[in-house]
Amino acid sequence: MTRNIGIKVKAPKGEAKEGDKKNPFNGTLSIRGKLFEGTVVKAKGKSTVVLEKEDPIYFSKYKRYARGTSKIHAHVPSNLHVNEGDKVVAAECRPLAKSVSFVVIEVKE
Repeated sequence: MTRNIGIKVKAPKGEAKEGDKKNPFNGTLSIRGKLFEGTVVKAKGKSTVVLEKEDPIYFSKYKRYARGTSKIHAHVPSNLHVNEGDKVVAAECRPLAKSVSFVVIEVKE
């Protein structure tokens, strides 16, 4: 039984662990704030990934665009499987660790 998280995303197909409180679909974690869409750069942590997003930055002085990147850490729920190079959507939530304030809610194909 998955609960409605307030965002239209595909429900994960995998089974969640019992008592997983850091899961927005089966646990008690609520989602608020920003959505972050990016690619997984590192997936070596136990349940944490590093996401990177590229955005063009415009310099009006030179009338040119530069490539800007931003990275965040995101928690991966137990019923999602994420590998390096995957395109994912992460949503902001309460702080889960010192540097983790986002949770992965969808893996794009």
